[in-house]
Amino acid sequence: MADQPDQSSAVLQQILTSLSQSADQPQSSVSELIDFLNSTSGQSVPDNEDSEATAFRTLTQVHQFISSQSDQAIFDQLLFELPKAVSELGGVSERCLDVFESIIDRFVSMCGARDMLSVLGEALAYLTMKGGDYGYVVPLFSAFSRVFPCLKRRHFEQVKEATGIILKVLKTVSLELEDEAELQKMFDRAVGIANSIHAVCLKLEGGVYEKLCALLGLYVLEIMALVSMNFEVLSSQPFVLQLSSFFPFCGLSYLGLITGSDVDKISGIVIGDDEDLYVDCFSDIKCGASVSVIWGHASIEVATAADEDLTAVKVELQNNQTKRWQAFGMLKHILASVNLPWEVKKHAIDFLLSIRGGNISPCDKHSDFSSDMPGLLAILQAVQMVIMYTSDTELRKNAFDAFKWILADIPTSHRFNILKALITKSDSSSMIAILLDIVKGEMHKESCERMGNDEALQEENNAHPRSSLWTANVLELVELILRPPKGGPPSFPEHTDSVLAALNLYRYVLIAESRGKTNYTGVVSRSNLQKAYNEWLLPLRTLVTGIVAKNKNENDELAVDTLCTFNPVELVLYRCIELVEEKLKEST
Repeated sequence: MADQPDQSSAVLQQILTSLSQSADQPQSSVSELIDFLNSTSGQSVPDNEDSEATAFRTLTQVHQFISSQSDQAIFDQLLFELPKAVSELGGVSERCLDVFESIIDRFVSMCGARDMLSVLGEALAYLTMKGGDYGYVVPLFSAFSRVFPCLKRRHFEQVKEATGIILKVLKTVSLELEDEAELQKMFDRAVGIANSIHAVCLKLEGGVYEKLCALLGLYVLEIMALVSMNFEVLSSQPFVLQLSSFFPFCGLSYLGLITGSDVDKISGIVIGDDEDLYVDCFSDIKCGASVSVIWGHASIEVATAADEDLTAVKVELQNNQTKRWQAFGMLKHILASVNLPWEVKKHAIDFLLSIRGGNISPCDKHSDFSSDMPGLLAILQAVQMVIMYTSDTELRKNAFDAFKWILADIPTSHRFNILKALITKSDSSSMIAILLDIVKGEMHKESCERMGNDEALQEENNAHPRSSLWTANVLELVELILRPPKGGPPSFPEHTDSVLAALNLYRYVLIAESRGKTNYTGVVSRSNLQKAYNEWLLPLRTLVTGIVAKNKNENDELAVDTLCTFNPVELVLYRCIELVEEKLKEST
């Protein structure tokens, strides 16, 4: 066994010697060399000293061979196979990587950077498709960093094509690679590629410079998103600091990132209408843009690296409704993400709460906000997800505060439609109950304003005229719950919370309209009373009565819990029936 390394080296040396002596027809020797290298990498064992020594010795022999050669025919034959074969050995250790990089440098000097980029891209795509060990990624990423500065022409086009491959591979591998140390090495090289692109930019000017800077900005934002998704906060910090330092060079500001304007600008330059490029390579840039600002919010050190004054950004968002709503649209990419850690989402909610309390420009109250509503609905749905799924009590409370504040930032003329959309799109009974309670609270607030019982609310109304929530639309919400569109009464026990909330809302509206001798909602119209009585309340009473009667005869814990759950529903239901019966008698 002791002679095996020497034997392996002798075999490799024989192959290399044969290759140097068959320059006219070297194909068979090339195949032998590639087979040998693939066999060596295939036998490599992670964290094994013997394997590492074999890999290093093999790479050194290959490097010595190509350093001694000047025959272009040999390099032309080796170009399309050798870098791919030695890349897997280059990932074994740091000293192996150093030798691999020297091999790449030699190929660049003999074959040119343009051809080398094509070979590296093909190798990266092929090895990723093949699957298995991802040890080749770090060496190949390192190779790209070394090749980019050697490009002589068509810098933007060639770097754009290469970064597309790099990002696709990075996304694929990061989803599957579980070893955090290996992930850190990979992302460290990915950041190194950004430094390499930056170095290329410094050599350029004019339109090419502008386009490559835009590409660098998109690349940095995509890496920022991927880093945030793949590491916990403490592990992310070094990468975030490095990536944030590129923002001033790329002309990216926190305000432009959090409103999306800078993202749109550089996307237009690089991506244009190429939907495939966006989906395959840059689908996370908006998440990266918003999370970049959130990192700055969480760490003064990060904001300093980005050369940003976050206080000024927050003041601008507080006082400019249009930009604030644009920020809402960007933050949804964080809050709706299933890949970002909860701590990042917690910082995002804190940021949301930090931009409330400003003034709305007087011209805003005359604007048509219809086109903004889909984005506002999306951010509210994203905050809902945080409320529903976080296990952190404080985060849930803060998220609910943020939810109510965003809702309050929406003009009343659109607020009801937003609430209705949230209710119809939600499949959580508890969340629907919360939303119905918010509707009831909004109606009560408006009622106080109308009666002049709250001077502060009256002043707010004078500043920002409101459309009434007291319309027939509110009865539609009640009907959605008590008589679902799919037919039949609501299902129990899964819809208990939403049914109770709908009954409470109906009772509140009926009592308020009766006491005020009004009928804004149409709730006291005889036809609506009869509809509620016959189509909502009586079928529900039959269902509830049957469930309660069945469980009263049982003595187990489940039956007791069911009775306790249904008790408030039963009480409010019978009160609603009494109120409707009274109003029907009055109308006869």
